[in-house]
Amino acid sequence: MSPLDGPISQLVAAVQTGAVTPKTLVSEALARAENRNRAINAICQINPHALTEAEHVSKRLQTGETLPLAGVPVLIKDNIWVAGLRCAQGSRLFADFIAPKDAEAVRRLRVAGAVIIGISTCSEFACKGATNSPLQGITRNPVNPDLTPGGSSGGSVAAVAAGIVPLALGTDAGGSSRRPPAHTGLCGFKPTQDLIPYGPCHDEPVWGISVICPIARRMEDISLAMQSLAGLEPVPAPMLEIAASSDFGTGQALDRDVAANFDKVLGVLESAGVSVTQAQIDWPGTIKGHSILPLQCAGLADLYGDIWRETPELFDPAIAGQIETGLSFTGVDVAGAHQISHQMRETLRAALDRYGVIATPTTPCAAWPATQDAPTRIGGKPAGPRDHAAFTPQINHAGVPALSLPCGTDGEGRPLGLQLIARAGHDAELIALAGRLEPVLKEIA
Repeated sequence: MSPLDGPISQLVAAVQTGAVTPKTLVSEALARAENRNRAINAICQINPHALTEAEHVSKRLQTGETLPLAGVPVLIKDNIWVAGLRCAQGSRLFADFIAPKDAEAVRRLRVAGAVIIGISTCSEFACKGATNSPLQGITRNPVNPDLTPGGSSGGSVAAVAAGIVPLALGTDAGGSSRRPPAHTGLCGFKPTQDLIPYGPCHDEPVWGISVICPIARRMEDISLAMQSLAGLEPVPAPMLEIAASSDFGTGQALDRDVAANFDKVLGVLESAGVSVTQAQIDWPGTIKGHSILPLQCAGLADLYGDIWRETPELFDPAIAGQIETGLSFTGVDVAGAHQISHQMRETLRAALDRYGVIATPTTPCAAWPATQDAPTRIGGKPAGPRDHAAFTPQINHAGVPALSLPCGTDGEGRPLGLQLIARAGHDAELIALAGRLEPVLKEIA
């Protein structure tokens, strides 16, 4: 087995002992990108200096440096700056933009010895739950290329799921690095807000909710990445206690197989000694996951409304629709959405103070056709364009950590995910808990 297919810790150990060189690993990752990317369109740019950078890692090791990610090939989402490479955000508007410097997260990966082999695809401005755009085309799910990997971090997850790289960075402003891992059988971790510095970067439609996220095949790989990205040292697993909610208190319908899987997950966890209680989350009024979408629409309208009026043909039609909607909002509409954001934060943080860890399905449905922006039906009912994201945006507005763990498949073999949510600042404990639950969940068919 290639070191690229095993745990990252073993890959790093092989590099540090001289059993394999960073250049050999990066060469293999580049060859895999050449051979495997054609079918899935996960990578939009290869770093032309990757082999040179791998050789530099070898020289650093020879001088006695300790590099916790020595030689690990990594892909970076197309809205995170990598110095000297294009960062287009999946948009024709930024097709010629070259990042002037590394984002801090990228800099930290380099310091740890990782090698950036290229840039992974994302939806335009990272504002859509499927990864396709007029600039980069359709990204497909390696589990089944007829399906989407989700979005907006679809390129990062597709590349990891296809075995091109063992680690990738995504971003998450409403679930973009949790739902796509759920659709591809991976682990995706959304840290506490600002635990990993965000930027320097392009302007964001909504500031203060997006985070940079590691995406990998195993929780131990996530843990190792977080040590370099945030100085987050491993801790012992906490008490095996969770509070579960199949609909996160939103009333969202689930596909039948998703509901059955969630019940099975809870039963398996209880059999393994996990204490499971039912969570009661009392969202005010009729708040749902998409209730804060006006903030994104208004933010896009502020950033790109004038350009859209002049050249609407440059935009993804779905993003153009968001901009047009944003331009129609009043200040009162936007203020109301900010109030909802605050209510989400207060409600979820109070529930987490009460329960500690809350479990939900990561998504109410499995992956849908790659040619569609969203599923048309969920749970046998007509679905709105953001119903597939019913259980994830609230976490961003609360600023708390969450992750998605693989937990089996539906009747068609499409991967499903379990979302675990913890209190702000309890990232290490959440990762440790997920690491304990991961082998149990792997037994679920």
